[in-house]
Amino acid sequence: MEKYNVLGIMSGTSLDGLDLAFCRFEKEDGKWKYIVEAADVFEYTEEWKKRLEGLFHASALELAQTDADFAKFTAICVHDFIKKYQVSPILISSHGHTIFHQPENGFTTQIGSGAIISAHTGLPVVSDLRSVDVALGGQGAPLVPIGDALLFGGYEYCLNLGGIANISYDNRAGNRMAGDICPINLVLNLLAQKKGLKYDEGGAIGKSGQRNDILLHDLKNFEFYQKPFPKSLGREWVESHFLKKLFSYKLPLEDLVATCCHHFAEMIFETVKAGGGNGREKMLVTGGGAFNSFLIDLIREKCQDSVEVVVPDKLTVAYKEAVIFAFLGLLRAMNLNNCLSSVTGAFTDSIGGALYGKSISFGD
Repeated sequence: MEKYNVLGIMSGTSLDGLDLAFCRFEKEDGKWKYIVEAADVFEYTEEWKKRLEGLFHASALELAQTDADFAKFTAICVHDFIKKYQVSPILISSHGHTIFHQPENGFTTQIGSGAIISAHTGLPVVSDLRSVDVALGGQGAPLVPIGDALLFGGYEYCLNLGGIANISYDNRAGNRMAGDICPINLVLNLLAQKKGLKYDEGGAIGKSGQRNDILLHDLKNFEFYQKPFPKSLGREWVESHFLKKLFSYKLPLEDLVATCCHHFAEMIFETVKAGGGNGREKMLVTGGGAFNSFLIDLIREKCQDSVEVVVPDKLTVAYKEAVIFAFLGLLRAMNLNNCLSSVTGAFTDSIGGALYGKSISFGD
């Protein structure tokens, strides 16, 4: 049995913090399985949040400096994590933090230099996992579907509710389909912050509001929603399209949150319905939005005739993406495909990611 210890690092668009998951991957009889031996989140300081949020409008010099500084911050987190949990990874796989994502213009940018992380930790590092796919004409997203298929095959649908909602599933022909559906925490966290809160804990704000049917209908009219998979969203689109329309309605904040949650549940249902859900299938739901009980109740209500909505243990909810990015880094280090063209729209499947540091021997 092959066993590999990998540290996966993920920073999402919702700016909750840096997620670290130390995973043991095993392969037996051609099948992969995993165990999370330790996981933690290193929350961003207000200074880091402001710096990351403002980087989209910063100068090239500021971008380059923050790329280096964020990598050094990541390395410090790695040292603290290894010391706290007494673990010994053979590889680090870091997603970095997305600043620009414009595949239609041929580029995507995740800061957090893999070279610096490797130099400061002494470990090999895989980073920049999206650029190869974009260079091949793909969306560079979503990347998790190959992990969904190989690690979470017991679920017909895998839905992640992070800054942006994305989903993956096998279509009727048996091909893996995936894509971004709609914003989630990018919007909900911003609205909660207007009340002085980090996020809408348990969906309390949304539950206290009233759905506005005029806004609800208007939100469905974005051109993005009419496009077939593969497709992806970035912060740029959320700010210039979704938030612009949302704030054109002068409604109480609670009503905005409630209406957004109804809208998100509806978009998720439409996606599942198009995927052929027949009520006997299971949908795994992870990401920070899975802790929003108001949103989950709305998704369950909408999807009850299509799929069974399964919210797993808290560890899986919080760290599934970090686990999968650890797995993608392992596949990269083994020179195995880690990105599916069927879900990104690229010309071909690919081995994405830059590998820094000493080489790893995986045997025959």
